[in-house]
Amino acid sequence: MLCFCISGCENSEQEIKAFTEKKIGVDEARMIDTYFSQAGKMRARLTSPLMFRYQDTLPRVEFPNALHVDFYNDSLQVESILDALYGRYLEGQKKMFLKDSVVVIQRFNQDTLRCEELWWDQNKEIFYTDKPVKITKKDGTVLPGKGLEASQDFRNIKIINPSQGILPVPESEFTGAPVPDSTVVPDSSRPKSRPFPVTDSSAQVKPD
Repeated sequence: MLCFCISGCENSEQEIKAFTEKKIGVDEARMIDTYFSQAGKMRARLTSPLMFRYQDTLPRVEFPNALHVDFYNDSLQVESILDALYGRYLEGQKKMFLKDSVVVIQRFNQDTLRCEELWWDQNKEIFYTDKPVKITKKDGTVLPGKGLEASQDFRNIKIINPSQGILPVPESEFTGAPVPDSTVVPDSSRPKSRPFPVTDSSAQVKPD
């Protein structure tokens, strides 16, 4: 009986150990293509080359090698796209943390958001961050700041602590004179402006 009890205890310990390892195990999957729905409607499609799922006290999914997300409107048209080098989705909270070269583009108005960290709350259908952000408008205007709240479709965006923006300079305004406001700088992402006027070499200055 004693030998039987010891053997039984050993088996129990092995089972517990196996159960624990399974509980905190990591599932790996590649070439991910998954969908997110809200109120019975498809709202987003996520693709990623690699995914890890952790089954521990805080179930979560990680995308360590970049991810791409398409967000859809009610007509299943893509209204915004998101790219990041890292993502972590908290399944119980339905929140995703994104970091490293986060870029969001609103397809309707072409507003582009760039930041290093961003949260997506799937339940509230909002994005938010308390880190530095930069929004580039379609006309080249750059709106920097710190902290942001935005609707999931990125049509409504609020910078919590905005900084002084950088405005584009139309080509017609280049006269050869220095620009008095140092914050007015042409965006390097737009075509380069024509060169300043060059003095006619045939015009000679007569000595006194």
